Amino acid sequence: MPRAAQKSVEKGSVEKASSETRAQILRAALGLFSERGFHGASMPALAERAGVAAGTPYRHFESKEQLVNALYRQCKAELMDALLRDFAFDATPREQHRAFFHRMVGYFRARPEVFDFLELHHHQPYLDADNLARERQALAPVLAFFAHGRSAQLTRAMPAEALAAIVWGVFSGLMKAARLGHLEADDALFAQAESCAWNAVRRGDPANETPKEPEP
Repeated sequence: MPRAAQKSVEKGSVEKASSETRAQILRAALGLFSERGFHGASMPALAERAGVAAGTPYRHFESKEQLVNALYRQCKAELMDALLRDFAFDATPREQHRAFFHRMVGYFRARPEVFDFLELHHHQPYLDADNLARERQALAPVLAFFAHGRSAQLTRAMPAEALAAIVWGVFSGLMKAARLGHLEADDALFAQAESCAWNAVRRGDPANETPKEPEP
């Protein structure tokens, strides 16, 4: 084999090994951060869980903050791909709501550690500008759905952010209770929860849309 070709092969092997080590570290970080949170997870503990030398994580990430941001970015990208890939945006709002809700259920059931990482810990203090921007981008289609629903008088006359928070609260509350062992959430229960979430945000009798002031 020519020397140049041999060097190219060797370089490719090194890069592949480096990429695999980085992925190995991220997998270990997902489990550790999910269990202990950002402040409770140390880099030495991460290296031990990943099965690498103590200094290896720092060859791929300058700090624990950079590592958690890389992991957050990866998890958010995977989540949004699972929720929006080939999504039927031309379906009725009711069908879209049902499909989106059950996609959330399916993804987080398959990747419960991602739910724990994203939802059971407060990430805001250490997220970088890129992740904060991605967070806004991830919310954009959801907010657009509720904004359209409101303008079409299909959902309650409330801000899109409030409607999204109501639906997410139903889903995440049920998922957290299941993850903590407080209940068994099967398909039937999640189907009922989705119906409850829709009924909470859909437009009902206009006369009942605005709460009345309590009598003195």
